[in-house]
Formats: sequence, structure tokens, C-alpha cells
Amino acid sequence: MEIAAGSCETVAVRLPAGVQATGRTCPVVEGDVMEHVAIIGSGPAGLTAAVYAARANLAPVVFAGYQYGGQLMFTTEVENYPGFPNGIMGPELMEAFREQAERFGATIHNVDVTRVDFTARPFRIWTDDAEILAESVIVATGAAARWLGVPNEERLRGRGVSTCATCDGAFFKEKEIVVVGGGDSAMEEAIFLTRFGRHVTVVHRRESLRASKIMAERALAHPKISFVWNTVVEAVYGEHHLERLTLRDIERDEVREFTADALFIAIGHDPNTAAFAGQLDLDAQGYIVSPDGVHTNVVGVFVAGDVYDIRYKQAVTAAGMGCKAALEAEKFLEHGVAHAAHALAT
Repeated sequence: MEIAAGSCETVAVRLPAGVQATGRTCPVVEGDVMEHVAIIGSGPAGLTAAVYAARANLAPVVFAGYQYGGQLMFTTEVENYPGFPNGIMGPELMEAFREQAERFGATIHNVDVTRVDFTARPFRIWTDDAEILAESVIVATGAAARWLGVPNEERLRGRGVSTCATCDGAFFKEKEIVVVGGGDSAMEEAIFLTRFGRHVTVVHRRESLRASKIMAERALAHPKISFVWNTVVEAVYGEHHLERLTLRDIERDEVREFTADALFIAIGHDPNTAAFAGQLDLDAQGYIVSPDGVHTNVVGVFVAGDVYDIRYKQAVTAAGMGCKAALEAEKFLEHGVAHAAHALAT
């Protein structure tokens, strides 16, 4: 991976009190405000980065987005985040993240970033009504799960309708579970959910699976998994929690009701990277490319969380990545481009 360091001359970088360093940056136009660290995103990765950067006296500025807090804002009880033996509601957890970051001096704005310029330092970030200069940037914009878009789906999120088996599977012991999807992720979730559910039914819109051969064979051979082919979910129903689905056989154009206690949608995620196209290296699916899960192709721009992590997509792993990104940003501000080059070489 080639690292773009920008074309600006080497000058003194404005750093926190007591820190002396020289790095590559551009002269700042008089009157502009230069931020040490700008963090884009406010899920577990972004806010953990904010906590660490704030405690390092870097006064981070967080662009949280109009819908701040990440995917946990759409969940109910979280049972697998360490430190909460009785569980905690997703929005409550994210509010605690935010309060902790603000306590140490992070400034959080509930606005969306509309575009960026990472071609030279200082980096430029635009919102609807402001332009910000930053010596370093942490991108932690996450990835949004794809939903079906069917009636009642949004109302029943967290009440039987989910996109995360690892997060919510344990709530459905000895229940009837449905998984929608035909790829590796769907098969992994279906197999995982057999640990809890009485039975798992996979609903797939085609007559064969898109999953890898080994994953397909495991799921097809599992005694607790059955398949409904050439079928889509048209609606979900339930007063206080999921009770049944409407299924349509797209080959026969037949509709039927299907009783279910839980519906897990495993049809993929969309990384929130539109603002970074042409600025950062992205893979074919739109995720940010990184050689080590922290650095990007632009020196001084770091990545954290689900916007890079295509595999785990857990709050605790995202938080760990936010910690790493903040520590790397701190070292970069202390030692400049040389540190980034050394970090990538080791």
C-alpha cells in the first residue's frame, strides 16, 4: 500500500502543552482553528477513541452524525458487553460512552460530515455549515445492517427482529427462529442459533445457497436447520414482540403465514464510506482498506470499527479498535510521519 503524506512543507505542529514535535503539515491560514484530532463517527469505536484522545489532552472533536451512537442505538438489551453482569440497554450504553468522552474534554457535535479533503495536511472536513481543519483524523463511521424494508420491521427491531445473532441469540432459547439470507454470514448465524433455538428455518430467495461449499454443507446437514427456498419475507407481525411472518414463494406466487419467535436478517452490511470515496482506499464492498486495522493509505488518517471490520462487528471489538486508533494518532502527533512509517513497517 502506498502512503500519501501530502505535499506540504515540514513545519512545527501545534500540539498539547508540554509536547515538542515536528511533522508534515500546511501553514494555517490566520483565523482558522486547527484541531489536533477529529473523529468522524460516534459508535463504540468513535467514542472510545474520543475517551483515549481526550485523556491524552488532545481535545478531540467528534462529528457524531445526526443519528449518533451507532448500531447500538437500535438495540434493546446488551448482555455481552463486559462490566454489565445484568445487561444494559443499547442506547443507555452509548449515552454512558458519550458522557465519559465529554467528561475528559471531548467536544461532540451531532452533525454529519458531508465531504473531506485528505490530499494534504492539514486535513479538511466539511459539515453542512462549517469547515474544520485537523492535524489527524480517525474515521469510525461504522457499517449499517441491511434490513428487509417490510411492514412492521422497524417497530419490532429489538423485539424479535435483529441483525446480530451473537448479540441477541441467547434471548430465544427453545424458540422458533428464522434466518433470512443465503451467504456465509447467514449460514454462520443459522448454525450459531441452533445452540439456543428449538429449530432454525433459513428463508432464501433463490433455490441454492450463495455460501461457500463448506458452510453450505454444514448448514444443510444440520439436524436443527431446515430451508425454505425461492421465498421472501413480505411482512412481520406481533403486538409487543414478533409472532409471525408473511412469506411469499416467488416461483409459485403463493403467500402463507409462518409462526416465528425471532427473525435474524443476514443479508449484509453497507459501510458508511460515501464521504471518503476518492480520498481513502476502499475495497470492492466499500470498506476502508488498512494493512493493520488502524492505518489507512493516508498518513495521519486512521480507521476504527465496523467501517473496516468486515468480520466481527461487535461493540467490544469496535471499542478496542477505537483505542488503538487514538493511541496511534497520539504517537503520530508526537513524532510525525516517521512514526506512521515505522508502525506500518513493524
